[in-house]
Amino acid sequence: MEKKIYAVVYTYDSQKSEDLARERPGHRAFLRSLFEKGELLASGPLGDGQALIIVKATTPAEALTLLDPDPLHAQEIIKDREVKEWNPNIGPFAS
Repeated sequence: MEKKIYAVVYTYDSQKSEDLARERPGHRAFLRSLFEKGELLASGPLGDGQALIIVKATTPAEALTLLDPDPLHAQEIIKDREVKEWNPNIGPFAS
C-alpha cells in the first residue's frame, strides 16, 4: 500500500505545562528519530497549546500508531490528536 502524507495536530493538556516542559527533550528526540527514518517530514508548534506533525503512513490509524511511542502521548500530556490526510500540490512535499 502506498504511503500518503498525514497532518497530525496535537492539542496539549493546559493543566500539564510543567510536564510538557519536562518531557519536551524526549519528545523532540523521538521526532528526530522518525525524521531520520524518513517517516516524519516536519513538525513544530502551532501556538495556542498545539503542534503540527507531518508524517508519511498508509492510513490515518497508522499515522497515529507511528506517534504512539511519543513520550508526550505516553505521559498523557496530549489531550487530543487529530489526523487528516494532506495532499500538498506546491512546495517541497508535493508529489
